Amino acid sequence: MKAVIAAGGKGTRISSVASDIPKPMIDVCGKPVLERQIECLASQGITDLIITVGHLASVITDYFGDGSRLGVNIEYYIESQPLGSAGALYKIKDRLDGDFLLLNADALFDIDFERFISYHRQKGGLVTLFTHPNSHPYDSGLVVTDKNGCVIKWLTKEDDRSSYYENRVNAGVHIISPEILSDNPSCEKVDLDRQLLKPLSGSGKMFAYDSPEYIKDMGTPDRYFAVCRDFAQGRVQARNLKNKQKAIFLDRDGTINKYVGFLTDINDFVLEDGASEAIRRINDSGYLAIVVTNQPVIARGEVSEEELALIHAKMQTLLGRDGAYLDGIYYCPHHPHKGFAGERTEYKIDCDCRKPKAGMLFKAAEDFNIDLSSSWMVGDGENDVLCGRNGGCRTAIIGTNPLADIEGSDICDCINKILN
Repeated sequence: MKAVIAAGGKGTRISSVASDIPKPMIDVCGKPVLERQIECLASQGITDLIITVGHLASVITDYFGDGSRLGVNIEYYIESQPLGSAGALYKIKDRLDGDFLLLNADALFDIDFERFISYHRQKGGLVTLFTHPNSHPYDSGLVVTDKNGCVIKWLTKEDDRSSYYENRVNAGVHIISPEILSDNPSCEKVDLDRQLLKPLSGSGKMFAYDSPEYIKDMGTPDRYFAVCRDFAQGRVQARNLKNKQKAIFLDRDGTINKYVGFLTDINDFVLEDGASEAIRRINDSGYLAIVVTNQPVIARGEVSEEELALIHAKMQTLLGRDGAYLDGIYYCPHHPHKGFAGERTEYKIDCDCRKPKAGMLFKAAEDFNIDLSSSWMVGDGENDVLCGRNGGCRTAIIGTNPLADIEGSDICDCINKILN
């Protein structure tokens, strides 16, 4: 698969760091960020590259040449005038003989592209977006999907959004079919998000690939220095899903949000004091933050899966306002006991995912290549402790339980003890 790298921007917001070189040439621990990208691609057999350049183009072309020094083949397209984030694609579409990767040259990443490409081919869409949660969803463009990962809505930063939303942000890495370039645009400058991708929402032809892998742009000095710090500490490479991950699994009711019994009304969802702080600490630690929760209210017929999704959107929104995010949410909708009015019989089964069984942990481990023996389960009840033990994790409980490895007064106390 070819990769197209958009490297034509000026980088005006980061000019205080480097004003005399193109943004893709900004140094990250001894090498330009664009070189870091090319090394990641080449290490996975992606060696046929087209780089679109504009501002100070010769600095890039002189440094990389034909790419042979890095084991790749590089072609260039030079924008004599700015063409927007997608205009250059129309100029090179005769060089695109199949689906291609499209990357922004101002982001540092380390991604298992084999997984990403496999997902794209499995879904069979025209576009697959690499999506992830971030610490500032309130001022980011958001992607809304159905349960199969199909994009049903694209919310740019200026669009109105509902009170609560999933923390799913387009990371700026895409797999695209040249088919979307078949109609020539009416103007030279083309905005990728607003003119090409957003109109595909709801068409059934665009999918989102959720991943916790490391992708961060360097659009501001603060983000640049954070990226350099992460790279130096090994956090960028460690998040590639080719490598084993470690997670802190979190119960929901009584751990993240205040316990109210069977939570059926979204208005009753209130974060526990310190929950956002605790999850921010997980986000900063190198562990994945993953919720695993029994939700028998689905089987009991008291909450629909759509209503549960909205409750979880509220959880993500409230956490996101505090700069915290979850890498995954898993729930068990089953309940083995029958006899409730309005119950859903298809969920009245003895399943493998209802805690204290560890099915949700095993599913997350499969999805994110997690080493459960290096992971933790945190909750407020014995079933959480037993679930963690059944999954091979260490355990922490809010309260007391002799089976737990750690006891804490609340979620913050538990996370502090785990990380310290």
